[in-house]
Amino acid sequence: MLEFGLNTFGDVTLDSNGNRKTHAQVLRDVVEEAVVAESVGIDAFEVGEHHRDDFAISAPEVVLATIAGRTNKIRLGTAVTVLSTDDPVRVYQRFATLDGLSNKRAEVILGRGSFTESYPLFGYTLENYEQLFEEKLDLFVKLRAEGPVTWTGKLRSGLKDQRVYPPAQSAPIPTWVGVGGSPESVVRAAKHGLPLMLAIIGGSAARFKPYVDLFHEACESMGKGVLPVGVHSPGHIAETDAQAKEEYWKGFKSMHDRIGAERGWPPMTMRQFEAEVEGGAMYVGSPETVAKKMIETVKGLGLARFDMKYSAGILGHEAMVRSIELFGREVVPRVRAGV
Repeated sequence: MLEFGLNTFGDVTLDSNGNRKTHAQVLRDVVEEAVVAESVGIDAFEVGEHHRDDFAISAPEVVLATIAGRTNKIRLGTAVTVLSTDDPVRVYQRFATLDGLSNKRAEVILGRGSFTESYPLFGYTLENYEQLFEEKLDLFVKLRAEGPVTWTGKLRSGLKDQRVYPPAQSAPIPTWVGVGGSPESVVRAAKHGLPLMLAIIGGSAARFKPYVDLFHEACESMGKGVLPVGVHSPGHIAETDAQAKEEYWKGFKSMHDRIGAERGWPPMTMRQFEAEVEGGAMYVGSPETVAKKMIETVKGLGLARFDMKYSAGILGHEAMVRSIELFGREVVPRVRAGV
């Protein structure tokens, strides 16, 4: 069955008086949002790892463990874990611990991240950007088998007949590879026999069809069988298209322009925003409008999973909760019926 997830980076929002919330309050809000997501039948809830002032979540497993204590069914994962600047053994131990605490609900999306702050923070150099991820992903895949591990690499000390504890309750822990759109990354996921999660955050989803085809071809040629493909894209739902756009515009523009100033992007215009909503990567509108667009994406790419990033800069907690409710109660049933 087609699955649906919701994810957030813990974007730092504003309170009802327009004042910036503390990181602590945002973390508590994220936990409440996850509880709402479970109450409306969402399959998975994921939190992204960042190390910046504008995002509150830098220790996703701690947040997920807190959510595990407040929920019973919803699967709990990351979007993404920046494996390049972490240790695969410690990552595996943390998720195996989460798996036990949540009674077999842990999953992980591994990636290199769209920001580079973690590299200097944890003592890594961008000169080894590709090799760090390749080596650490290779080790993580071996750890999933939960047997004695013998492994050697160039950027981390090797292991010889080493077991890692605690074991996961539901080994192997479900693991996806998050990909932004490079063919090499797509083939890497296939080589390791892991499902593909495409981060489509700009432009039409249809342009990613060649990557989906490449993934399936690579899986077949490598004898990996048929593996799932998922999509992660931003979105927001309200009772009407106009309300959804009005609520989302201010929050998304603030985030886009802040990050864009660091990367040399021009400020986002309303025309650009409207184009992304109409034919691009944003799933913003009424339940009917968003469901129609999601159906097109799911059918066009042959998806097994659709994850919507429901937070956007200063978009308020109350608006996000309402969006989550509409997503679970009205959008998901429409999409499932339409595909």
